[in-house]
Amino acid sequence: MKSRQSIANYLYRKEDIKKLNEKLNLFGISRKISTNSFLNIRLFTSLLLFIFIFLFVDNGFVLAPILTPVYYLGITYLTIDRPLKKRGFKLEREALYYFEVLTLSIESGRNLEMAIDTACTFINSEISNEFKETLHQVKFGKSLSEALGNMQYRIPSETVNNIILNIMQSNVFGNSILDTMYNQLDYLRDKQTMDIKSEISKIPTKISIFSVFFFVPLILLLILAPLVIEYINSL
Repeated sequence: MKSRQSIANYLYRKEDIKKLNEKLNLFGISRKISTNSFLNIRLFTSLLLFIFIFLFVDNGFVLAPILTPVYYLGITYLTIDRPLKKRGFKLEREALYYFEVLTLSIESGRNLEMAIDTACTFINSEISNEFKETLHQVKFGKSLSEALGNMQYRIPSETVNNIILNIMQSNVFGNSILDTMYNQLDYLRDKQTMDIKSEISKIPTKISIFSVFFFVPLILLLILAPLVIEYINSL
């Protein structure tokens, strides 16, 4: 482990390592790789790819300097950025149901910690698992507000993090958590409605692009085919 750390610290700036570590933390409890391991794997595979293209591919001396940076950047996007974006959308979809159950638990007279525990008991989802980790930290000595603050570093969704922040503030300053939850639920419903409308509005554009690439060439082929056949027969 020490050798891996020394290699990463030597080759990369501290700011880059910190930024990547923050990204990997957004995978939450499902995080499967350390920052140093990812940096080493990305570097060594890029070097191997460069050597392979350079030695075994025609015009490798031209292609290697082009394809290797593409791979270097692409592997980060495919394994980190894109999955994090999907995880953020998934957490936002799960948030509405989870916070509805949480609100019902608070309405029944439970305090915030007990309500979170109840919601986690009845819901099995990614956002529920993150709240379970929060309760686990509380069990081992952290305050609920501190554990919720740590949870924000594991959530790649500004929407969910804002809700968590509002819950923390209500819990610390003694505001009505129920009023806070009602407001946040209304916000989540409105946001999901807007997201659906946004996706619907993109459909005509997607259909147009599909038509350009598939139907237009097919129509041209049907129109020009008789002319091409007549030309071939005349030869």
